[in-house]
Amino acid sequence: MAAVRDTGRLLTTLGHDVEESFPPALTGPTGLGLALHIISASGTAAQLDAWSERTGRTITVDDVEPGTWARAEEGRTFSAVQVHAAVKRLVAGVCRAPEWWHGGFDLLITPTMQQPPPRIGAVAPDQLGGVFGLFTMPFSITGQPAISLPLHWSTKGLPIGVQLVADYGREDLLIRVASQLEAARPWAARRPPLYA
Repeated sequence: MAAVRDTGRLLTTLGHDVEESFPPALTGPTGLGLALHIISASGTAAQLDAWSERTGRTITVDDVEPGTWARAEEGRTFSAVQVHAAVKRLVAGVCRAPEWWHGGFDLLITPTMQQPPPRIGAVAPDQLGGVFGLFTMPFSITGQPAISLPLHWSTKGLPIGVQLVADYGREDLLIRVASQLEAARPWAARRPPLYA
């Protein structure tokens, strides 16, 4: 949150009007829990089937990572009724987030992650979505343009990402503001203490 507030102050010094607000559709029953899980798992199964058809051979457990295979196998257990209900939940929830931009807002600023970057392997596979996707997943679902910028740094020297999200078709605005922020606070030469 400190990174987001700091970015808001920086944008103000660059001449932008900044206020605290966010899409109401990001609260309450968004559909990003079980509904998204059902759609994601069944979608993985559908993708493996599509690749089987495209390549002319059946994709097997030996062709993909174990987690991908497990997700596809789970996806095959959901009925069409469950998938349709999950889609309906997302449409009534997070898919309404873009309505917020019609209220006169240009960009939404959020953290990229809910915590500093964890060590590789420190997050259980079933927790990856919550750690890495809490702020980014809604806009992967809505299809809005977004960008993550390393505008803040932890006390341990790790980059803290700040995400900017624009309305549909406003990549121009997103890139212009990102360029302003990079010029005001360059990060290209910054490196954490350990990096690959």
